[in-house]
Amino acid sequence: MINGIQIEICCGSYDDVLTASSIPEVDRIELNCALELGGLTPSCSLMRAARKATDKKIIAMVRPRPAGFCYTPTEKEMMFADAEVFLKSGADGIVFGFLDEDRMIDAANTAKMTELIHSYGRQAVFHKAFDAAEYPFESMETLIRCGIDRVLTSGREASVTAGIPLLKALQDRFANAIEILPGGGVNAANALSVVKETGIRQLHMSAKSSFHDLEDYYAVDAGKIRDVLHTLAE
Repeated sequence: MINGIQIEICCGSYDDVLTASSIPEVDRIELNCALELGGLTPSCSLMRAARKATDKKIIAMVRPRPAGFCYTPTEKEMMFADAEVFLKSGADGIVFGFLDEDRMIDAANTAKMTELIHSYGRQAVFHKAFDAAEYPFESMETLIRCGIDRVLTSGREASVTAGIPLLKALQDRFANAIEILPGGGVNAANALSVVKETGIRQLHMSAKSSFHDLEDYYAVDAGKIRDVLHTLAE
């Protein structure tokens, strides 16, 4: 945390976890894999290794594949099974999202997953499937009724900068009922304006850079995290 602003880092590997954990101001880790696909369910072994490696809060992603968040019965069954494994392995929360074919929140499965997570005393987080849902205010009301603790959103835009108006509107209307977590293109150039213009005191970022190991891949860049922290310290 810096100046009362919570920082969450999206980590797609064990090395990412170590990088994020090395920075005291980082509060939470969102653990996943396949950052280039927007983040998918990590392996059980990664979850267990991450839990041993850090005391920071770990929010584990449960997302079996890329695309539209409208899952088959088998995929849903696997999501609940993965969530329970992660909770038993020490995850501090689960981040997930269910939509139906009409791009509405799948309230039944969202409530069921939230109930499972809360039975372990952990946090239920709805990810950026929210940005693909119709009717943001009605969707947020549905998530509140389902018991969701926090929603990750870019304000239904390609980046948080463009999404600031909706982020602020959501914060103004729902701050007393649910946490709003801005994420999507957060960087040193926009982090402070997102906080100031929305009134939200937490940020989610991947802080990725391209690295090379025979081929290019993305990983958390400690320098990018520090750049954002420097901006927020002003």
